[in-house]
Amino acid sequence: VQLQAYGGGLVQAGGSLRLSCVASGRTFSSYYMGWFRQAPGKEREFVAVISGSGSITRYADSVKGRFTISRDNAKNTVYLQMNSLKPEDTAVYYCAAGSLTTGATNVGAVSYWGKGTLVTVSS
Repeated sequence: VQLQAYGGGLVQAGGSLRLSCVASGRTFSSYYMGWFRQAPGKEREFVAVISGSGSITRYADSVKGRFTISRDNAKNTVYLQMNSLKPEDTAVYYCAAGSLTTGATNVGAVSYWGKGTLVTVSS
């Protein structure tokens, strides 16, 4: 599985961005996809995960109510809509796949990482 994320950039606090991640492979719809992020000097952390069908999602408490994960299986693409952005959301964002589920959202559950995309939120 190869993952390519894009859509990062510089935005003011309170603004919005949408990240996209395109995955290779014919079985995209059969596995969970997730988003993680890593801020400077911090460990990579879970942001959101979505089931293969898109019907089940889970979010980190820090982004709940502000971020929305979705997917379009016809396009092999998973999205992360980020609203009401805060300076503390500044990080490199990575899309991920592997053994993720709503109950397994740790870094160890990821087998495939996309190249990160930088999101910078200015105050």
